[in-house]
Amino acid sequence: MPAVDEVEGERRTLLGLCYRMLGTVADAEDAVQETYLRWLRLPDAERAAIRNPGAWLTRVAGRICLDMLGSARARRESYVGEWLPEPVPGDSPLATSAPVDPIDRVTLDDSVSMALLVVLDALTPAERVSFVLHDVFGVPFAEIAETVGRSPDAVRQLASQARRRVRDQRARAASRTEHDAVARAFAAAATHGDLDALVAVLDPDVVLRSDGGGRVSAARRPVLGADRVARFVLGLPRLEPDARLEPVQTPDGIAFLARIAGKVDSLFSLRVQDGRIADVYVMRNPDKLTQWG
Repeated sequence: MPAVDEVEGERRTLLGLCYRMLGTVADAEDAVQETYLRWLRLPDAERAAIRNPGAWLTRVAGRICLDMLGSARARRESYVGEWLPEPVPGDSPLATSAPVDPIDRVTLDDSVSMALLVVLDALTPAERVSFVLHDVFGVPFAEIAETVGRSPDAVRQLASQARRRVRDQRARAASRTEHDAVARAFAAAATHGDLDALVAVLDPDVVLRSDGGGRVSAARRPVLGADRVARFVLGLPRLEPDARLEPVQTPDGIAFLARIAGKVDSLFSLRVQDGRIADVYVMRNPDKLTQWG
């Protein structure tokens, strides 16, 4: 269809936008699909009058994501256990930063990490949409104001609040070299069943969160503290003795994919801070492991 063909090239950018907004691939794909449907529903004359289709699609996608974020918060009240964003491989197009580089954008790495998605998820829907549209995709505040139903000054403030939280997370993040070294030490200690070595690489206040989505077994509440997290991790092989860990690359650095009989079972992502692991994210929900084969 000509009406779709002329804007099909925007799909990858829109998917990256909506993934940052919503935190899961399925929701991002739904939002992009709805964006294209709204484009198709425009009268031919109105569509032809749009000078910048990409900008129009971006604004519409932002509005759709804002609405979806509001309903998602209500849905999570009935979500079984912890909800985590969906991790994607390090080479996924979804994780690649947008090519836009406004002068006052926040300093981001080349990709969006699990740790960053967790920070974004803690923002209000309006903060998240304002920040992603402006700081990552370079949409002017005046246009974002129309999307979120606030004044340009209010949107500027929302983006500023979000930017401070993102910068704080970035400032405390480990380098890729440090992250990967600590991650390998974590895997070695876990593989050898060495409790003392595992506790040593964990921050005393480490938090482990596990997302099973009600589909598979997972810790319903966060596991707190180095000793408890270490014992939880070391107890997993007894539950799944046939599981095999393999290192994989994510936007955060090395993570560990667990397979049972060749089938993907879970993904362990880590956030390293001050030379130790501050957060362990265990994704077990099959709906959020589709990018891992």
